[in-house]
Amino acid sequence: MGTTQLETVPEPKYWHLKTVLSDALDSEFRVGEILPNERDLAARFGVARATLRQALEQLELEGRLQRRRGVGTTVAPPRVGIAVDPARHTWPGAPGDDWQPVDAVETEAPPAAVARLLETTPGDRVHIVRRSRVTHGQPVAAELLYVRADAVPDCSGVASVSAPARAAAVLHALQALELESQDRTVELGSARAEDARQLDRLPGAPVLVVTTRYVADGRTTAVAVSTYRADTCRLTFGASDPVALLAG
Repeated sequence: MGTTQLETVPEPKYWHLKTVLSDALDSEFRVGEILPNERDLAARFGVARATLRQALEQLELEGRLQRRRGVGTTVAPPRVGIAVDPARHTWPGAPGDDWQPVDAVETEAPPAAVARLLETTPGDRVHIVRRSRVTHGQPVAAELLYVRADAVPDCSGVASVSAPARAAAVLHALQALELESQDRTVELGSARAEDARQLDRLPGAPVLVVTTRYVADGRTTAVAVSTYRADTCRLTFGASDPVALLAG
C-alpha cells in the first residue's frame, strides 16, 4: 500500500512545542504555579507568539493548564473523577443526587434542539431548572434541566415563590412520575458566557456537554443539558468498569 498524503504531512510546529512544554510542566513547575508571560516563553523556545498560543491552547484543552481571570495561565491539578452513572434509574433531584437546585423559570421557547427531543410544539410551556455541581469546593458543572410543563401541571404557580423553592418544586413533581428509561450523549464543546460565569472559566473554554433524556408515560418528559469543565473533570460511567472521557 502506498504512502497516503496525510502520512507525508510534517508535524505542526505548535504540536512539537506542546510536547516540549508538557515535559517542562512535569519537570520545572508545580501545580498552581503561574507560567511566565507569552513574550518570555516565546523567546525561551524560539517560536512566534502565535505558535506558542496554539500550543498553550492545546495544553489547556488537555487539562494541563488553566487560564484564570486576573491571574494568568497556571499549571492545572489532576482531573477530578466525576461519576455520571447511566445505571442510576432515578429522576434528577432524587436522594443521593450531587446537584444543587438554583432556580426555575417557565418558557415557551426552549432551544430548538431541546424542543425536538421533548417533541414540543410552539406555545407548549417548558420549565427550565438551573442546577450546579460542586466538588471539593470548586464548581465543576452547570446544568439546565428542561421539563414539559404538562407533565408536572401542579407547578404552574411556582413563579411566586423563591428561586430555590421553584426549582425544588419542579424536581419534587418529577419524583411522582414513573421513570421508564434514560439515555445520555457526550460531546466536547465550548463554554457559553453564562456557563463560563457559573464555572469560573473564560467564555469559549473547553467543556464536556452531557445531554440526558428522561422518558415517562411513553414520551420524553425531561432533558438535562449538563456542562462539565473539561480541564478539571474526568467523567466515569458505570460502577465496575469506568470509562474516562478526556478532552483533547
